[in-house]
Amino acid sequence: MARYAYLLALGSNRRHGRHGSPRQVVAAACDALGAAGCTVEARSPIVTTAPLGPSRRRYANAAAVVATDMDPPALLVRIKQLEKDFGRRRNQRWGARVLDVDIILWSGGRWQSRALGVPHGAFRQRDFVLAPALAIAPDWRDPVTGLSLRHLFARLTHPRPAPR
Repeated sequence: MARYAYLLALGSNRRHGRHGSPRQVVAAACDALGAAGCTVEARSPIVTTAPLGPSRRRYANAAAVVATDMDPPALLVRIKQLEKDFGRRRNQRWGARVLDVDIILWSGGRWQSRALGVPHGAFRQRDFVLAPALAIAPDWRDPVTGLSLRHLFARLTHPRPAPR
């Protein structure tokens, strides 16, 4: 079987009855990835970020590089089950959530299906994804643009002025 590497983004902005604060939820979710069939090879520091969308609660965000034999659809199923196990309820888009885990990149390049697109469609515009990812995988490349995470983060945080 093939062994794949994935870059995952994790976030939380709601307390969990057993795990505690959003920061503790993200740390527990990183630990739980092992039980979900992944080997955590690297994890970023957990950062606190402003909410996106209508939620008013600040987020705890992190990134993890994991290795697994699962292809993207199989990993997506495991991730969605992990979110559910942590109490995630699918209701309002961008609303408060106990746990959100997204597949950002994988070692196989691009993946597109009805249920999943890799790379994640919006990761290039999200500093709360790029900053933690940069801490553990600065040289990973976006298969669409060919740019490394280091370059994508620099473009996001230090945009060049438009030509006149």
